[in-house]
Amino acid sequence: MSITKTTVVDQITVTENGIVLFREATRIMEDGNQISQTYHRSSLTPAQDLTGVPANVVAICNTVWTAEVIAAYQAAQETQGV
Repeated sequence: MSITKTTVVDQITVTENGIVLFREATRIMEDGNQISQTYHRSSLTPAQDLTGVPANVVAICNTVWTAEVIAAYQAAQETQGV
């Protein structure tokens, strides 16, 4: 009997204001059959520190977060008083 645990990013979404949402699935496998799965969702705002974020999510952030997107997000936050 072999039990393994793997975590993969199974969803990445980018909103119109540049926020990146991603979901990680943690799967418990026994002899190649999935016996359990849980999810963890996270969000990242433009220019947020990406330390510890999965590499494929970092690649999306680096592509999406242009200087214009970051500036627009920050300006929207200022007008909302955040």
